[in-house]
Amino acid sequence: MHEDKKILALIPARGGSKSIPKKNIVDLDGFPLIAYSIAAAKMSPHISRIVVSTDSKEIAEIAKQYGAEVPFMRPAEYARDDSPDIEFFRHALEWLQEQERYIPDLVVHLRPTTPLREPALVDKAIEEIIADENATALRSAHESEHTAYKLFRKEGDYIHFFGQEDFAQNEEYYNRGRQILPKTYNPNGYVDVIRPEVLQQTGMLHGLRIRAFITERVADIDRKEDIASAEQLLKEEKFRPLLRFLENQKPNTYA
Repeated sequence: MHEDKKILALIPARGGSKSIPKKNIVDLDGFPLIAYSIAAAKMSPHISRIVVSTDSKEIAEIAKQYGAEVPFMRPAEYARDDSPDIEFFRHALEWLQEQERYIPDLVVHLRPTTPLREPALVDKAIEEIIADENATALRSAHESEHTAYKLFRKEGDYIHFFGQEDFAQNEEYYNRGRQILPKTYNPNGYVDVIRPEVLQQTGMLHGLRIRAFITERVADIDRKEDIASAEQLLKEEKFRPLLRFLENQKPNTYA
């Protein structure tokens, strides 16, 4: 346990959602979606504080029932569909510093829409960035099913393949088999960790030296059918501790 570090879990949960109404509190196997991220944070011995950033009073009440703090409400201008993450991060950190003189050493970003986490992996991510003083942040990702080296963008009427700088100018690497091209990875929201001083000093959320944290493919709740898929995954042995913890935390209003 890193008792000398103030490690904050920040869980963003807007009230609005186009794909699934009230997505962040939709029922997943008997619990509101946000409860899974709160539980993963509570099960980590490294995380000393859990704050939910939301613009919804309903979400705020549910978050508090499951043990998170909601010391402020997120302003509407930082809760739009197109609001970048850096806005709610900056708002949360500035509020905590101005109102409480609280400045965390690390902020663990846990998205409610990636509910199925093993707390031990959250701990491992925290330990890795603490050990790597050169890392400006840590981001989780899984291996891409389709390599980015076969993708291109249009430049006028012509094609520009990604990754050309990694090969000779006349090398048609995009015609190679996927297995022999460099691996590429998709960020997946399992666990990201930022350093507040990087945001303060550079204005960047993740900085220029982001440590990779590779995980398996994870459940992402974006459409209604994703809920059924996640409930099937929850039957796996590795998620039993998370479900047991949630059952013990279940407030009377959800009993």
